[in-house]
Amino acid sequence: MPDLHPHPGVTGPRGERVLVRRSARRRRSVSITRREGDLVVAIPASMSRCEEAQWVRRMIDQLSRKEERTIAPRRSDEQLAARAVELSELYLDSRARPTSVQWSTRQQRRWGSCTPTEGSIRLSSRLQGMPSWVVDSVLVHELVHLLVPGHGPEFQALMDRYPQAQRARGFLEGVAWEQDLPAPREPDEPREARD
Repeated sequence: MPDLHPHPGVTGPRGERVLVRRSARRRRSVSITRREGDLVVAIPASMSRCEEAQWVRRMIDQLSRKEERTIAPRRSDEQLAARAVELSELYLDSRARPTSVQWSTRQQRRWGSCTPTEGSIRLSSRLQGMPSWVVDSVLVHELVHLLVPGHGPEFQALMDRYPQAQRARGFLEGVAWEQDLPAPREPDEPREARD
């Protein structure tokens, strides 16, 4: 967009580039949005450079506070394992019993994986910092795989017990799209590898 210009010396809460869009149609309102990996602050064209700097900082701070409220705290492997036990109790009648649950920095194309024969579950460390309901959904997905190997009707029936499953799937599809990763398979697609 030709009306966007970088705001010097300021980055977003995740290190994003900050762009400013001045609009002659805006009179008083200021907004901030995420667009293609950047933050865009829209301001009235009549603002001075000093006012622009103040509003850019204010909007970034406001966005940071908002995201801190919705983003899950980083959990240790032990906390993740404890959460897996809780989720198995809540949604799977305690039938899924993992022997180990841990974060993995090696999973760049999958959100989680499990090895049913060993009872081990690994979640991508890319999930750290995402909302709790998203992390829980991936954890439930892998717990269900301890009980059901594929993504057929039995798997879906168990997965549907987690009320945020579809919402989390949409969230992760959006993240994958933003990061230009392959979209998740549909439940009835054949599995090529463990997820």
